[in-house]
Amino acid sequence: MADEAAPGGFAQRLGAQVTDADDGSARIEFDVGEEHLNPAGTLHGGVVATLVDTAMGQAVRTTTGAGEVPATSQLTVTYLRPGAPGSLAVTARVRTRGEHLTVCEADVEQDGRALAHAVATFALLQR
Repeated sequence: MADEAAPGGFAQRLGAQVTDADDGSARIEFDVGEEHLNPAGTLHGGVVATLVDTAMGQAVRTTTGAGEVPATSQLTVTYLRPGAPGSLAVTARVRTRGEHLTVCEADVEQDGRALAHAVATFALLQR
């Protein structure tokens, strides 16, 4: 994995590990611990939102040129079932790449079951 594929800041502190990022797609693996649970004892929705946003951002970055910076402008997460402690994976892919906007999708799976599906729009900013 190239250095530019590693998530920075919050996602990295959370423990997100980008295991693949190439050609409009990305994969993140994550170990859910007790510190990632909500008061109901299930995976906190904010953690899921962070993971899908990070994975989709990585997928977009594989399609950008020098000086283009993707910025999330819209994010919709559909939570399908609660997550639990243990490993999970997020797969993301660019669906439509435009001149100024890119649309992505991501899926979160744990133990072979879908936990969430997300769609996001990224604005492509110029540095």
